[in-house]
Amino acid sequence: MKRTIKDFIFEKSLLFLALLTLAGLAGIVWFLFKEGMPVLDTISLKHFLTGHDWYPTEDPPSFGIFPLIIGSVSVTLLAAVLAIPLGILCAIFLSEIASSRLRSIFKPFIELLAAMPSVVIGFVGMTVLAPFLQDYFGAPTGLNILNAAILLALMAVPTICTISEDALRSVPRSLKESSLALGATHWETLTTVTIPAAFSGIATGVMLGLSRVIGETMVVLMVAGGAALIPESLFDPVRPMPASIVAEMAESPFGSSHYHALFAIGIVLFFFTFLCNLAAFLVSQKYKLKASS
Repeated sequence: MKRTIKDFIFEKSLLFLALLTLAGLAGIVWFLFKEGMPVLDTISLKHFLTGHDWYPTEDPPSFGIFPLIIGSVSVTLLAAVLAIPLGILCAIFLSEIASSRLRSIFKPFIELLAAMPSVVIGFVGMTVLAPFLQDYFGAPTGLNILNAAILLALMAVPTICTISEDALRSVPRSLKESSLALGATHWETLTTVTIPAAFSGIATGVMLGLSRVIGETMVVLMVAGGAALIPESLFDPVRPMPASIVAEMAESPFGSSHYHALFAIGIVLFFFTFLCNLAAFLVSQKYKLKASS
């Protein structure tokens, strides 16, 4: 009887904590929309999303965030191109090739990179990577898309690597041994059995890593250049959406159109990250069903 009561209390406590988490998330989303939607009283949604001019302090102000969206997309895509192969290859090395001794050495360093404060990574980009890009490539400024993408890729690699490695190591050993017993090489087993079986977890790791890249603030604020312009090359400065929010929120008067426009940018950023997480969920569910069937 006592055990039943304890189980009941424990179950309800967990339910309460889960509901509390959902309530907190709902409150944040409600506040975001409450403060962001009033900007549509002064500008149309189409002009807000597709306008090319972001001059919030002029009279009259211009609230076109298309250059900010392009800045976020360009930095994220380039970071993905760099981070996805590196993260997955690191995971394959740790799970399939490295000895337990090497794994015990390399994995803590990769996880330590995930714990590195973003402001420290931004300092490295400003003081080391920016002068290198400017001198070696002849870029007009070292604070540009390429600089931000390299640093964001380094920040995404630990997430992609850790989750992908766990997915690869969770593949049943019997599947690998059956493939090897049928005459397949280690490489053929890896590409035709192990990776397809772990693809759900790998895709989840990739999407979660990119979600962090999209929402990262300090690095893009410090090394992306801060220019609200549509870039024409990898060496052009940009101002992604998170950088605009952080750089301008303290200067915008409370309740002003500028204030509401920054919250509206937060809504757009919320949808970007929501779509990434939704894609990760759908991909993982799809390949879980395939694996179980």
